[in-house]
Amino acid sequence: MKQPDERDVAARNSERDVSETGFAALGLDPRIASALAALGYEEPTPVQRAAIPPLLEGRDVLAQAATGTGKTAAFALPLLSRVNTSAKGAERTSALILVPTRELAMQVAEAVHRYGKPMGVSALAVYGGSSMEMQVRALKRGVDVVIATPGRALDHIRRHTLQMTSLKTVVLDEADEMLDMGFAEDLEAILEATPKSRQTALFSATLPPRIASIAKRQLRDPVLVTIDREVVPDGEAARVRQVAYIVPRAHKMTALARVLDIEQPTSAIVFCRTRTEVDELSETLMARGLRADALHGGLSQDQRDRVMTKFRTKKTDLLIATDVAARGLDVKHVSHVVNFDVPADAESYVHRIGRTGRAGREGVAITLAEPREHRLLRNIERMTSQRIEIAQVPTVDDLRAHRLELVRTTLRETIMEGGLDKFRSIVESLAGEFDVMDIAAAAVKLFDANDATDEPDIPAVQPRTDDRASRDNSRGRDGAGAREGGRPSRGGEDEAPRGAKAAKRSKPEWSVARLWVGAGRKLKMRPGDLVGAIANEVGIDASVIGAIQIADGYSTVEVPEEIAEDIITALRNTTIKGKKVLVRRDRMR
Repeated sequence: MKQPDERDVAARNSERDVSETGFAALGLDPRIASALAALGYEEPTPVQRAAIPPLLEGRDVLAQAATGTGKTAAFALPLLSRVNTSAKGAERTSALILVPTRELAMQVAEAVHRYGKPMGVSALAVYGGSSMEMQVRALKRGVDVVIATPGRALDHIRRHTLQMTSLKTVVLDEADEMLDMGFAEDLEAILEATPKSRQTALFSATLPPRIASIAKRQLRDPVLVTIDREVVPDGEAARVRQVAYIVPRAHKMTALARVLDIEQPTSAIVFCRTRTEVDELSETLMARGLRADALHGGLSQDQRDRVMTKFRTKKTDLLIATDVAARGLDVKHVSHVVNFDVPADAESYVHRIGRTGRAGREGVAITLAEPREHRLLRNIERMTSQRIEIAQVPTVDDLRAHRLELVRTTLRETIMEGGLDKFRSIVESLAGEFDVMDIAAAAVKLFDANDATDEPDIPAVQPRTDDRASRDNSRGRDGAGAREGGRPSRGGEDEAPRGAKAAKRSKPEWSVARLWVGAGRKLKMRPGDLVGAIANEVGIDASVIGAIQIADGYSTVEVPEEIAEDIITALRNTTIKGKKVLVRRDRMR
């Protein structure tokens, strides 16, 4: 890779005069520019200004950009202009985007779909832990852009279900993260299988020697783009209190309601991963008496405009949204941002919390994390150099005390306002029969009609911070427990016990149910496969899974009784070791 020429330097420090004409000045297809305008995008970010023009011209690009700089649009928008939507069948794929995690794959796929919708571009997210059969069928029908994790992409290439013949563009997003997760060999194998004439774009938060080595071998005379995080002027820096609550998935809705009750946000955005989650959460919150509206890609532009008008005019307190739908929003009065799930990467986290605490205002960023997601929080802290406080979910007693304090404050303000004469006659008529303090207490009791005394408490959980958990999770975000498709992790996993011996797992301290799984040693089933499938598909901490037994034709696993049916349903709807298996309660118990 030769040294960047003057054009590279210009790209690195690109200050093109696009402030008046926005994305249209970058040379994008007018249909894409119109789609961006409809989505609320007004001005390109520095990395978009620097990377889009050379990518549109067919140049390879090596981009270093800090988190929160808009990298997804920087590579997604140019590749859409090279898509041939008239092609049919499995050879239709013209772009491959490689990402480190399944969450990021889904996020990028949704973004590509939104950007390319006017052009009829189809996008497919391909990752470990989801149905291989469904992915194969979709690829055979034909898809324009494939967004894949490295392991699953390599699986499809070797099966010849992901065709490379029409591939024009390959993007490596979060390349340093993929290398940290052990995908270096997979990336090399994938790139070797792609056409030599391809255009390659490599985006990374850092450019260590390993990235430079890949770029030297795989990129042709690349344009170097280096974008530092924008410096915020003094007095304009966001002041955001960042806090996370560790809570089991089954109790997230209750936890969110309590946190909102304690925080009393004047205006908040709650981020969810999927449209379905957005709809369900907004309906639940409205049923609890909160003013909430949903915002996602399934809404028409008129519906979107109505929702945003209500939010901007403060007729709605809570905006429940997906990442892509909320991008481009400019609402200065947001007091709170809530991550209903931990964002897949630090860039998404920075994007989200950047919508509160603007222009020197104080803001609050709240994240609801499952125990298994504690490592993701630590990664975000490391990459953003900002501390995230870990707090306990408010208890019923905390909620009651908070509400009584609100009552006390309201009563004090009412007394200070005066105008109580017309109510004194009621108190005087009762004072001859009851103590004045009892009368006042009864009035407070009536005022505090929303006491949640019957609401069950949320069980306290501790985040997984042990070394083994960190090692497992560091490779478990992209597949079923170890590596995609059930292949062993490079990090080294305990060998499965032979015969029907129970795996050495700590005995659970709760009521357990034993599940029977129709796959055993003959299918090379290991305890790690079951643990990974359950933890990833159901979204629970692997530490709650009890004893595991592996026999020739079946396996058994102990799980908490209260979530046994959820686990059965989830496992029946996924694959283990690449196959659909029968899952039921163990009849021998």
